[in-house]
Amino acid sequence: MNFEVISTEIFILVLGLFAIVMDLVLPKDESRKSIGGVLIFALTGWVAYMFTMYVPESVIADGGTATRYFNDMLYIVDNYAIFFKQLFIVATIFTMLFSLDYMQNVLRYKGEFYALLMTALLGMCVLASANDFLTAFIGLELMTISFYILVGARISSNNSSEAAVKYLIVGSVSTAIMLYGISLVYGATGSIHFYDMFRNQHLFSAIGLAGATMIMIGFFFKLSVIPFHMWAPDVYQGAPTPITAMLAMGSKAAGIAVFMRVLYVAFPLIGFYWLPILAVLSAICMIGGNIMAIRQNDVKRMLAYSSIAQAGYMMVGIVAADYPGMKAVMFYGMLYVFANVGAFAALSLVEQHRGGSDYKAIAGLAKSAPVMAAVMTISLLSMAGIPPTAGFAGKLYLFTAVVNQGYLWLAFVGFIMSMISVYYYLQVTKAMYLDEGDGEPIVISGAARAAAVISVLATIIFGVCPEPLAHLTNLASFTFLQ
Repeated sequence: MNFEVISTEIFILVLGLFAIVMDLVLPKDESRKSIGGVLIFALTGWVAYMFTMYVPESVIADGGTATRYFNDMLYIVDNYAIFFKQLFIVATIFTMLFSLDYMQNVLRYKGEFYALLMTALLGMCVLASANDFLTAFIGLELMTISFYILVGARISSNNSSEAAVKYLIVGSVSTAIMLYGISLVYGATGSIHFYDMFRNQHLFSAIGLAGATMIMIGFFFKLSVIPFHMWAPDVYQGAPTPITAMLAMGSKAAGIAVFMRVLYVAFPLIGFYWLPILAVLSAICMIGGNIMAIRQNDVKRMLAYSSIAQAGYMMVGIVAADYPGMKAVMFYGMLYVFANVGAFAALSLVEQHRGGSDYKAIAGLAKSAPVMAAVMTISLLSMAGIPPTAGFAGKLYLFTAVVNQGYLWLAFVGFIMSMISVYYYLQVTKAMYLDEGDGEPIVISGAARAAAVISVLATIIFGVCPEPLAHLTNLASFTFLQ
């Protein structure tokens, strides 16, 4: 076995164990911020090291392989998996940066917070490299079980406990549906390996198609795709704000990563069935998510419906089912991380100091914390796709890819809904800059300020100059489809 292939997973597991041990060693009344500091430093170094893992296009052109395997091809590491693992780690680093004070002041179990973040991150990385349904299921459950606990981490909050119970119930139902679908596909084809699905004609039997449909439904639950979205608003609103951020960034991106590998590797021959359905669901997500977001009075709940719409935008690239579409999904996924960091860093600060996340809580934030108000405004404009932010470049890639495949109507729906989303995003800006708050200045820690400023700089830089990130996504999508 080539353990170098799973070096990222081993490293994350070691960090999770380190967090547990360090929490036990430190005195009970001592701050646990040092645990987060060590994890942030270690993960940042590992992200930089992972750039050396990419296989260049020149090596592939000379006949080299872009794919490495572990355990008889059941675990695959290619440029596609490496890119998504970097995305997950970046999301985790930013989340820990802006949640150091939140964790210390709000949560009772501080060391466990970091350990569970590492296990959730480990599950995401397993999903990115899964090459069979059993491995994908293990990664999915490792991630979601960690989030079940993290969503209920605010022991004193009834909303947090209620959100955790709802997430557990709906998540268990979706898991059962997916697992039953996997069993049907296995019964029809005799294999759970993605490449075996591709070559097996028994997948087109009634049992095989029913199993594939149930697997898709399970993924739709995880991605909060309408009409399987009912858990998202309550869970996003009740969960601790840093965990809401990870659900919006990491969990959704992990679902997209394994969803595309299943569709393009295991089920490409039944694209005739799922592509039109996926296009319709994408449009419903964009329309429903944006319209329902307008009616919300809580910013976290509004961002929950916004994330449903964002899932619709990313599915636009999946519908294209080609190289530009896959590149656009990965490009937009990374930009979505940066935009969410800015928005949730500001919300985390507001929730910590004012005890809520509704429009009254963020009123006058421009006077109390002008840097955070500016960062949140730019982040929301990026989600809306307003130039020169990175969100504009991301949506341009998505809509161009799907138009080239003949889905002009879908791009038109996406464009109209993007314009509608500007309205409720600017409602947040209006509350921050024009409404009167308590006027008391909010103290911002250096780590939270750094997370917010770096994320907004990345949002602007990749909007003005998207070539570096575009080159990376080109490399990842090229090796995946070669």
